[in-house]
Amino acid sequence: MADFVIRGGTIVDGTGAPRYRGDVAVSNGRVVEIGANLSANTVIDATDHIVAPGFIDIHSHYDAQVFWDPALTPSSHHGVTTVVAGNCGFSIAPVRERDRALLVRTLMHVEDMSPDTLFAGVPWDTFETFPQYLDAVEANGSVLNYACYVGHTAVRIYVMGEQAYERAATDAEIVQMQAIVAAAIESGATGFATSAAPTHNGEGGRPVPSRVADIAELRALLMPLRDAKRGVAALLPGGVIPAQTVFDLQREIGRPFTWTALLTFKGSQHYLNAIAENDAARAEGIEVWPQVSCRPLVFQMNLREPFTFNTRPSFAALMSASMDERITAYRDPAWRATAWEELCSGGFLPPNFATMLIAESRHAELLGRSLADLAAERGGTPLDVVLDIALSENLDTRVTSVLANNDDEGIAYLLPRDNVLFGLADSGAHVSQLCDACFATDLLGNWVRDREVMTVERAVQKLTSEPAGVYGFTDRGTLRVGAHADLVVFDPDTVAPGPLRRVRDFPADGERLTADAPVGLTHTFVNGVAIRLDAAVVDSGVQQRPGNVLRSGS
Repeated sequence: MADFVIRGGTIVDGTGAPRYRGDVAVSNGRVVEIGANLSANTVIDATDHIVAPGFIDIHSHYDAQVFWDPALTPSSHHGVTTVVAGNCGFSIAPVRERDRALLVRTLMHVEDMSPDTLFAGVPWDTFETFPQYLDAVEANGSVLNYACYVGHTAVRIYVMGEQAYERAATDAEIVQMQAIVAAAIESGATGFATSAAPTHNGEGGRPVPSRVADIAELRALLMPLRDAKRGVAALLPGGVIPAQTVFDLQREIGRPFTWTALLTFKGSQHYLNAIAENDAARAEGIEVWPQVSCRPLVFQMNLREPFTFNTRPSFAALMSASMDERITAYRDPAWRATAWEELCSGGFLPPNFATMLIAESRHAELLGRSLADLAAERGGTPLDVVLDIALSENLDTRVTSVLANNDDEGIAYLLPRDNVLFGLADSGAHVSQLCDACFATDLLGNWVRDREVMTVERAVQKLTSEPAGVYGFTDRGTLRVGAHADLVVFDPDTVAPGPLRRVRDFPADGERLTADAPVGLTHTFVNGVAIRLDAAVVDSGVQQRPGNVLRSGS
């Protein structure tokens, strides 16, 4: 007898093939039979539901959270069974004891992670090198399958310390970094990640260390992937690294490349040019996968850590300032005038104050009002308005800001395409400002059922077997006999991400946005262990921590 059977469902197997009716039998963490009228010790009803492989989130930042929240919430609420961490070059290993505070402050600025939470929640004494980090995650256990890049910024700080922010690396330092990346790949790192994005400013408002590196350094640190013949390279070109350079590097390294992110902007068709370039490169045998997203990039920022403004010099200069120093600057008319001029000068992601809305305030009458409208009523600039409100509320006021991916027509064009991956969930990052870990249920509800931009079969394929194939996740991503029993059961007629809510459940009273009440997401299994049944978390399954650390090459 099988351990359990999922009975009466419609199977969408992840390959893109047409759906079919069938029961799924599981034993010892594997799918052992698919057919009709199967028997088992336990029967789980899937009538009128779809049974599919568990979803894969390739762009997460769960590097630290995995230690205090091994369920990796809210991803585990939304049918995700495998995550890839270490994105953007911001792994938390390797790290020397002397550099922990510098690395933590870097994560605070670029990924909105609370230093108090990181210091309290991460068992820093259990690892220094990247192989030791993977071992520490494995020893701690994870509810979901867990893979991780080794990060460029972390490697640079490990070798160069504070100087990683300041200068080019010497030839000897590059050789040392190259050896560290090679050791990480040998230990099972899923690849190497880096960032050249202009939004990634760290300690003191300076560009993060990976942005200080040149193409020669980047090329050298990618060579271990070529030599090992495994691993994925994840880049954030950020408009700084030309597409042709990315194509040339991929051709030389010979491993899959992916980059974050191909987003849409109202009034711009740049995504069409990017797709044309990428498709032409594919025709030449170049394997580069842009990442696309089904969700608008929406931040709920406050003026304590105004991520979307930090690309401007006046705000960047305050990134390491105390709260009193920040408040003093915000009150200063001269500082305001300079900051306003910088915000209006264009640059990277210029703010649209007409779409920036008051999201959280003690003044209920302000909720939902745009900064542009309030400025027209009160006089002054929209920046004056938000600063005045924030100063009256100890900088707790939050403003919703739509940065990108706001062209529905463009999103609908990108989502079903070949040669792109679903990414940029940013799960585990910017936790007080956004929550896109619910991307899979949003895709299946909003874009598949309601907008019909693709079939359920195609959507499931892009959530499962497509990323599994790129990352080499053996026996995952498809529902077939012999595969690991990473499974999700959902109601296609009701599936939806549910609401966002703000909670304080992280170490050191850390706050975050979460999406812990999805609709239509009924059952989830990781390696044959139920972590969600009948739309509720299974505590006993979560306590087993059934996820595996997925090491490349194993």
